[in-house]
Amino acid sequence: AMVPMPSHRPDSLWAPARRPLTVGLVLTITLVASEALAVATAMPIVAGDLGGLELYGWVFSAFFLGTLIGISVVGGLIDERGMVLPFVGGLVLFAIGLLICGLAPTMETVVVGRFVQGLGAGAVPPVAYVAIGRSMPDRLRPQMFATLSAAWVLPGLFGPVVAGFVAEIWHWRLVFLGLLPLIVVAGSIAFRALRAIPDQPVAGRGGRAGAGEGAAEDAGEDVSAGRRDARAERRRRYAWAVVVSIGAGLLMMGLLSEQPPVFVAASLVGLAVTLVAFRRLTPPGTLRLARGYPAAVLLRGFLTFAFFAVDVNVTLLLQEVRGWSALEAGLAVTAATLAWSAGSWIQARAVGRIGAEHFVQIGFPIVALGMAGLAPVLLPEVPAWIAIPTFAVAGLGMGFSYSQFAIIVLRDAPRDAQGAVTAAVSLSDALGTALGAGIAGAILAASLRAGAGAAPGLGATIAMGVGVALLGFLLAPRLHHRSAGVTTKPDSGEAGGVAA
Repeated sequence: AMVPMPSHRPDSLWAPARRPLTVGLVLTITLVASEALAVATAMPIVAGDLGGLELYGWVFSAFFLGTLIGISVVGGLIDERGMVLPFVGGLVLFAIGLLICGLAPTMETVVVGRFVQGLGAGAVPPVAYVAIGRSMPDRLRPQMFATLSAAWVLPGLFGPVVAGFVAEIWHWRLVFLGLLPLIVVAGSIAFRALRAIPDQPVAGRGGRAGAGEGAAEDAGEDVSAGRRDARAERRRRYAWAVVVSIGAGLLMMGLLSEQPPVFVAASLVGLAVTLVAFRRLTPPGTLRLARGYPAAVLLRGFLTFAFFAVDVNVTLLLQEVRGWSALEAGLAVTAATLAWSAGSWIQARAVGRIGAEHFVQIGFPIVALGMAGLAPVLLPEVPAWIAIPTFAVAGLGMGFSYSQFAIIVLRDAPRDAQGAVTAAVSLSDALGTALGAGIAGAILAASLRAGAGAAPGLGATIAMGVGVALLGFLLAPRLHHRSAGVTTKPDSGEAGGVAA
């Protein structure tokens, strides 16, 4: 008798029953990754064509503010409507955003399109996580998360280079419009797989299986009350998620203002609104950095703030300051993305020995070191190619540390609160990215308004990113429980899930 091939065994990700979901999610993540990396490479050309370089940071902040809202809204919709509707709605919004950006006559229109894209992109991670949780056994989930992480490898290898080539040889508009047909293909595969996953009964969505006839009336009342409570909780989270985005947007608008009274008033009000709303959506003790998983929620935002404040400006530095082409500048993004993936695979195999908390303490200073290495590239005497290996070091540090916060949360948070706490991690991630990119954009805009050019603003942005990463390193011991003499270490396979 012939022995079945290992890749087709029943407990494999690629078994016939699971292959459509695996392929559909991987293709969808690949497209979102390709778009993110392509925009980072092509945006200096877009800004040069349309004008409005002072809005450069807003192009990225608008996307992540939209993602923040999308993540919060979709999390509730999945419980109420299932996975298919949020997924399809998210892809439609993402496609509309691509269309707006591809046809944009002004930089302001690009910002609007990026916000709509972010709303759609925010639907992908919650749907992917829930689909994996509902359709795959525990032993396959780490493999699937690692596979989704690997979905960034090909876009990281080819995306920036292809985007630079397309933007320079043909037109930057094709960077957006060219992805539309591919979304249809990837979405249709994932759509069919998601439809095959049965909805999982949750509180407020169904009665108690096997309830006797005499208990039917009580069960009906419990279901009705559960639905009302769940609906009220979702609406509350929707509202606060929108408030967080409004507060962050107001903060960035204030920072971009040339009028001192507007600068002070809008920035302070925006900061206050953001902090109040963030506190409502995160576990108790998050803002005061309580030990354990509350600290993990906050420090995830520190990490994304530090890295993406610099990341969104690397290609601008190489093109505007050092005169590189978009094709050449894309190599720095490629190097960092591949190093991030390498760091992710390394930590997946070593976290069982080292521990998630220690990987965070290792990752923060490596991120700071890699970003600090970009500062000399602002000087004409320093070879510009140094940016490629130094920024790759920052990517390696992100690969080491990024997924550890989710591991700590899933390990330490109460089981009945895991959904809310993991949503808080995503919120902190998106808010940190949006604020990092937005504040960096405000610093760049101030440098341009002062007539100093882009270099001083980019230098200040690098200093800010390095400073926040070092602060994260100093605060990382708060991840350890005070009473724990030895850090609890997860099984090494649990570290496979990284979503950039």
